[in-house]
Amino acid sequence: MKKYNSRNEVPEKYKWDLTDFFASSDEFDKELVKITKSVDEEKKYVGCCKDADKLYEFLEEDTLISASLENLYVYAYLVNDQELGISSSIERKSKVENLLNTYSNVTSFFNPEILKLSKEEYNSLYNNKKLAKYKCMLDRIYRNKDHILSEKEEQIVNDLVSASKHFADMSSTMLNSEHDYGSVIIDGENTEIRSTNFRNILRNKDSNIRKEAYYKFYKVLNQYGTSSAQFLDSQVKTNLAISKIKRFNDYMDQSLFSNNMNKNIYNTLVKVTENNVDALQEYFKMYKKVLNLKELNSYDLSLDLESSSKEYSIEDSWDIIRNALSPLKEDYLKHFNRIIDNRYIDYCEYKGKCSGGYSFSTMNRNSRILMSFNGNLESISTIIHEAGHNVHHQYLSENNDLIYRSVSSIVAEVASLTNECLLSSYLAEHGETKEEKKSGISNILSVISSNLFGAVREAKMEEDFYNYVLDGGSITKDYMDDLTKKSLEKYYGSTVKLDDYSKVSWTRRSHYYMNNYYLYSYAICISVATSVAAKILNGDKDMLEKYMKFLKTGSDVWPVDAIKILGIDLEQEDVYLDAINYFKSLIKKYESIDKEV
Repeated sequence: MKKYNSRNEVPEKYKWDLTDFFASSDEFDKELVKITKSVDEEKKYVGCCKDADKLYEFLEEDTLISASLENLYVYAYLVNDQELGISSSIERKSKVENLLNTYSNVTSFFNPEILKLSKEEYNSLYNNKKLAKYKCMLDRIYRNKDHILSEKEEQIVNDLVSASKHFADMSSTMLNSEHDYGSVIIDGENTEIRSTNFRNILRNKDSNIRKEAYYKFYKVLNQYGTSSAQFLDSQVKTNLAISKIKRFNDYMDQSLFSNNMNKNIYNTLVKVTENNVDALQEYFKMYKKVLNLKELNSYDLSLDLESSSKEYSIEDSWDIIRNALSPLKEDYLKHFNRIIDNRYIDYCEYKGKCSGGYSFSTMNRNSRILMSFNGNLESISTIIHEAGHNVHHQYLSENNDLIYRSVSSIVAEVASLTNECLLSSYLAEHGETKEEKKSGISNILSVISSNLFGAVREAKMEEDFYNYVLDGGSITKDYMDDLTKKSLEKYYGSTVKLDDYSKVSWTRRSHYYMNNYYLYSYAICISVATSVAAKILNGDKDMLEKYMKFLKTGSDVWPVDAIKILGIDLEQEDVYLDAINYFKSLIKKYESIDKEV
């Protein structure tokens, strides 16, 4: 895989095309000025909620302004992430964030006005039939009657939320751009250690290289652990303050309320997973045996079970993914091809690019995908995962009004993880070599390990440190180190040898700055995805039909009810137990292929 030192070296065909957002910086600036004026003009709608015609007029205009604001923000976000640390990009992103804050303050009158209406006044609004398309959205505001504040108080909360975003930005910039992690010699070449290539370096067959890179990387993170803890402490305290102001019991209560979820779902998931950590330990025992390691260290956990030497081109990945997605039939593949044909993916890794992978969409623009393509199966897995989000959004856009095209992560991750299950199954059955077949199973074992066991482990950590702060504590480096160590010991048992830097892994978790308790949704989704993929692969036409209906279902349906379309009840233990049993069966399947001549 060719290495690039800067974005300028990357061929255009491997960069995302953002021109349908804005063709140039000048066009962006003109739109920013235009929308700034439009936002200010929304002040004229104060008092509109008792007049159905005026309310409809406001909602129509506000929806279009919101869509434009999303386009401005996402464009600024994407340009900033493709090259971190550039002053003009930081300034552009800051301008949009300031405008978003202004927009929130200007429109802060709306929710309190709706909630001041009596039930009779509220119901009478729908005598105007044009409001029907907004009823679900308005109903969801009205159910917040006990949690919405006065206009002035809502403005204060908006300012708090805006200020707290900077903790995530500071953490990301420090992790991805400012830190100097040193370098290691690989194949006679000096390789700089970056957050974007760190995991790939840890796949190196030479344990000395893995160990050196691991210790250099975490030594730096450890040195800045106090700052990282302060960022996280400030983020958590801000979130808890907001939940208290809005009269929720805590931030988990607020998070679950936003999705109309019963806490029993979360508790059932954690209970089933923690009662079955032996499955994860069984996986690590096989991992250690297959890799012929005397000890399984923290710096060994990124190794592939099958360390395939095959390198894939970006074009190879497209062909493999198309074959893997073929059970979803022609229409799904047509939507996938749009991603390739329209250059929705920014593939290549270089210094200064934001690490990780994501798909970011708006109401009226298809998503863009950021990743670091390294020519291995994980890179293909990343593409098919994020493509799942992109195709899902295409279906949402084709079948829903603007306001219902953004779904909860609990729904969104099913679409991406189902794709990963299909990829691994395809490789296991159709891999050209025994090595490639084992790599396919290795990949999905890794996905389930991180998205089920790993996500629940870190979600439980998140619950613990929020409760700790709620009880009057402050997040410090020592506290987070100790919490992480105890969590790893519980899940890993004696199979993985932990070291002094294992407990520092919390410093890399950008998820802690995202929507609260976001991580547990991955565990729910991988459980659902394994069930969906298994049935579709077995030729269950009914499940395929249900799944396509699920992908087209917008946010006017609650996440739990959307998943019920698939015939799955998240309060029942069976979906999580089935996922764990599927994980165990994959371990046996891998061992079986490994013994084949």
